[in-house]
Amino acid sequence: MTLVDPANPPSRKAPMVWALAAAIPWAVLSVAQVAWLVFDASRGWWHALAAVVTVFGIVTFVVVAPLWRYRVHRWDVCIDVPTPAVFTRTGWLVQERRIAPISRVQTVDTHRGPLDRIFGLANVTVTTASSAGAVRIVALDVDVADRIVAQLTDVAAIGDRDAT
Repeated sequence: MTLVDPANPPSRKAPMVWALAAAIPWAVLSVAQVAWLVFDASRGWWHALAAVVTVFGIVTFVVVAPLWRYRVHRWDVCIDVPTPAVFTRTGWLVQERRIAPISRVQTVDTHRGPLDRIFGLANVTVTTASSAGAVRIVALDVDVADRIVAQLTDVAAIGDRDAT
């Protein structure tokens, strides 16, 4: 199988969705810290330490991580090669590269969470006959996701072997 560096990035809206998803728990934590300060103002150093850790976490997970993930995340569906496959590269601290031969595809699904629906995004999950689990292509525009699902379903149906 030829190794291909995946060329397609997620939607340009992906960093915003990832940032908002990360911001929700940090906002809850910030509200809890303010409540803690209001009800117990006697622990000044602990409040300051908690605030520093929270600000560091917000900067890391709400600002840096989504931008870094966008630079790393890539996907590709190569059909016109000797061994057709789905390629993905994901992660930000720990990066993972997955290759799923089309001949091993069992199902192709889409998933849209609440933020995905608001921003018009979808995630494609390609389940294969592999113990390593499914290959996920995340944060795609809905029309791109629909096209990939149709393409993979058509190509997998043409295959001469069962993926089990």
